[in-house]
Amino acid sequence: MLGNLIDPLYRFRMLALVEGVSYLLILFVTMPMKYYMGIGILNKIVGWGHGILFVIYIILAFEILIRRRINFWQFLWVLIASIIPFGTFFNEKMLKEQQQLHSAKQLLSD
Repeated sequence: MLGNLIDPLYRFRMLALVEGVSYLLILFVTMPMKYYMGIGILNKIVGWGHGILFVIYIILAFEILIRRRINFWQFLWVLIASIIPFGTFFNEKMLKEQQQLHSAKQLLSD
């Protein structure tokens, strides 16, 4: 488990899932509560949390690009998917394959 935390792709995948959930919470829970029920505080709290997660998401996306875990087109798709509802969940398969490919290459080089 600890070995997975060292891998930037694994960290990015886990953060992407949390960030995706926070985005869906804003869209489908806190925004309706704000505009239909007049309860705006939850939107503010979840919005701040999502904003912080989104900034970390972008930083980690650059990290996996720089460390050559993904190519430029995959990086571009990761950025686009971050603003589409459910987009980060669609990336999961591609990112997991990239992580497994990199792990296999690393095992072969050792």
